[in-house]
Amino acid sequence: MQRPDDAGRAAVVALHDVSPATWRECRLLLERLDAAGVRPVTLLIVPDFHHRAPVGGDPAFLRAMDARLARGDELVLHGLFHLDEALPPRTPRDFIRRRLMTRAEGEFAALSASDAAARIARGIALFDAHGWPLHGFVPPAWLASDGARAALAVRADRFEYVTARGGIHHLPHWHFERTANLCYSPWNAPRRLYSRLSIRRELARATRIPLLRLSLHPQDARVPGVAAHWERLALEAMASRTVVTKREWAARFKAAAARSPPGAPLGHATSAQADAAAAATT
Repeated sequence: MQRPDDAGRAAVVALHDVSPATWRECRLLLERLDAAGVRPVTLLIVPDFHHRAPVGGDPAFLRAMDARLARGDELVLHGLFHLDEALPPRTPRDFIRRRLMTRAEGEFAALSASDAAARIARGIALFDAHGWPLHGFVPPAWLASDGARAALAVRADRFEYVTARGGIHHLPHWHFERTANLCYSPWNAPRRLYSRLSIRRELARATRIPLLRLSLHPQDARVPGVAAHWERLALEAMASRTVVTKREWAARFKAAAARSPPGAPLGHATSAQADAAAAATT
């Protein structure tokens, strides 16, 4: 399949876990990006972060999101609570994936289809209530169970894409596009060092990949060196790529698919590949 890179290589700057509970830190990161001229930004909205920050109950936050939309940013549905409340992990692999690597925040990692559908419906209702355009879904920690995928497939009329750690699933056919993805784990010095090494490796790999994703999190603002590194990374990405929203990139992918000859390979992942991409979290 022809890649959607006819307008050049692109970068998406995505800020995760955007909520009234995290807005102070999110605002610090956005102010730094804004001052550097990095735009647009894709903001991943958590409707009720950890059951303690309902978006609809914070008028100042709602005004801030409306302002971000007005400047050309995209708002994306990022789970409902950002908290893994499913049955406890039963295998060592799941314990590592759902507890150690994701700090028990992979909300959709083990949900049934019915539970996932109910949470997705509440998220859609929030966006609709505030007149926010909705094109994408990102499961917290990039983890989605089979049930969650089934629930999202049913709502493909509302979503153009679902993001995994290693790429983007383009709906409604779940064509998987591999992307490069930069992410920090800023919790302590060893993890920050490992993150820098991982980012360096990922940037080397990104030279062969049309889309580079910069995945920022509110906790990155707590470490000045991490926030400054993100600014440098964004500026370097802007020097060689066009910054777009995820929705803009998904539209390019769809247009390229429409131009492809019938029967041309679309490069979608097998279920094993998709699972591997989703499981590789920070």
